[in-house]
Amino acid sequence: MGEPGIQDISSNTNASTLLLVDDEDNIISALRRLLRRDGYRILTANGGEAGLQVLEHEHVDVIVSDQRMPGMTGTEFLSRAREKWPQTIRIVLSGYTELGSVTSAINEGSVYKFLTKPWDDEQLRANIADAVRRKQLDDENRRLQLELASANAKLNDLLEERQRRIAIGEASLHVAHEVIAALPLAVLGVDNEYMIALANEAAQQLLGSSLIGLDARTDLPAVLQDILHCANPAYAEVIINGKAVRVVSNDLGSERKPRGRVVALFYSDTGKSS
Repeated sequence: MGEPGIQDISSNTNASTLLLVDDEDNIISALRRLLRRDGYRILTANGGEAGLQVLEHEHVDVIVSDQRMPGMTGTEFLSRAREKWPQTIRIVLSGYTELGSVTSAINEGSVYKFLTKPWDDEQLRANIADAVRRKQLDDENRRLQLELASANAKLNDLLEERQRRIAIGEASLHVAHEVIAALPLAVLGVDNEYMIALANEAAQQLLGSSLIGLDARTDLPAVLQDILHCANPAYAEVIINGKAVRVVSNDLGSERKPRGRVVALFYSDTGKSS
């Protein structure tokens, strides 16, 4: 026995919870006996105010309330319950003569179903079982929506992190290009098809402008063509345009997956190119 007017007759906290609200003890007793066999956790209250007290302290899945009660009608009680606990499934149990007062509550969504007194036992059990299934489906939908929202949030975080990394990579690549362009030595980048893919300013001053896109096997000086065919890494001192030039050539990538070759050239007598 809990607070005045409240009874909890089941310790099965995993079962769906019903709240039975009626000011007549014999009605509460009859409903409790009828529904006990279905394995519900059953709470009871002797009026609307007591029912609201139960809802303040207990998780309730389905509410079954009488309509004609002193102090607060069933539809008034269920309307207040809906405002604060909208996820409950709400049923009003009343006589045919009170159908008019319940209709507006049904239309407004405060009441899920209207069941009549006197009731048919099996029909009442079936209707309450249907309400419990509805609540379970609603709970599952909410759970899936929360999981989806969480998954979307994680995906957005991953996308933002990826965009951040791409931005960092682009910035780093831009800086690398500027560094290579400003190096005081000539740098060439040749891909696997021997196309010249990179030539900084020093390389163009030494070998000629418009090198990008040319074939290194035919458009570079013969001494550099020979270097490109040497084993990795390759070192040599050659004469280009009448000047002694030291050449260092290295493969890019791994031995299994080479991505071309980088060639650095600098004047061997001064240590830098002009």
